[in-house]
Amino acid sequence: QVQPVESGGGLVQAGGSLRLSCAASGRTFSSYHMGWFRQAPGKEREFVGAVSWSGGSTLYADSVKGRFTISRANAKNTGTVYLQMNSLKPEDTAVYYCAAAPYGSNWTISKGYDYWGQGTQVTVSS
Repeated sequence: QVQPVESGGGLVQAGGSLRLSCAASGRTFSSYHMGWFRQAPGKEREFVGAVSWSGGSTLYADSVKGRFTISRANAKNTGTVYLQMNSLKPEDTAVYYCAAAPYGSNWTISKGYDYWGQGTQVTVSS
């Protein structure tokens, strides 16, 4: 079992940067793909990006490609996943969620993820 906990959200002006962190503990953390999703008011939750269990592969939604970067640091029974967000736009405003997908699952859709954090609010002002 993996329990993700997000932090780092806040208010930032358009064009600015923000880094979200996701601390995850669990004996098998290093075997999980880790993803970031977001949900804006009145919209469905959408995939932002993900990093593979080893950290060797990353995927991004077209809307954030070139602006957002995901990385991870694995440690024994724990680890941290980061979402570096640059050139932020007002349309990036949402609650951002960190989630864990077991090895072998489809890590590009929310159904592939078993464990979710509580979310952290990101607000980008124009």
